[in-house]
Amino acid sequence: MSSLSRRMALLGCATLASVILPRKPGAQTILAPKEEAPPHLVGMGALKLTAPAAPIGEAGFQDADGKAISLADFLGKGVVLNLWATWCVPCVAEMPALDALAMRLAGQDIVILPLSSDRGGTKVVQRFYASHDIAHLGTWIDPFGKAAKALGARGLPTTVLIDRTGREMARLEGGADWATEEAVAAVRRLVLV
Repeated sequence: MSSLSRRMALLGCATLASVILPRKPGAQTILAPKEEAPPHLVGMGALKLTAPAAPIGEAGFQDADGKAISLADFLGKGVVLNLWATWCVPCVAEMPALDALAMRLAGQDIVILPLSSDRGGTKVVQRFYASHDIAHLGTWIDPFGKAAKALGARGLPTTVLIDRTGREMARLEGGADWATEEAVAAVRRLVLV
């Protein structure tokens, strides 16, 4: 199988998983107005509350310099943790909206952590950011999927909303339109408790 064929097969699996896998048992949908999302993106109606809110385990990853980081380093701040990759179509579609969310929430004790699973590391992510005009997101790497595994992610993209005390408050599987007013309000409401 060629490299391109392998990538297309992985992309198809990730996209299919983000669309058809059943949601987390006991999850509740946050009520949001019906909205028209861009292609490959869902609205905030797909955001599922974690009931009860659950402490996040040790999820380690790396910063742009290769330094080991964990979610414990962000206690006291709200966290929007997004698991993604440059080869994932819904991930690519949602990155501009995630960038817009980061810009809107700057200075509000909320950190946007896009954890890339690209094995090419920092250079791959920074090239992607440059080519897609992503200006407000940091570079965070999870090349071996340790954080994704610790968080129980079933596919890419997956976004986990974590409050200031390190508890998972909600989760969204699939690409989402984070640039809407409803998304900004939901993030503030859930992570700044």
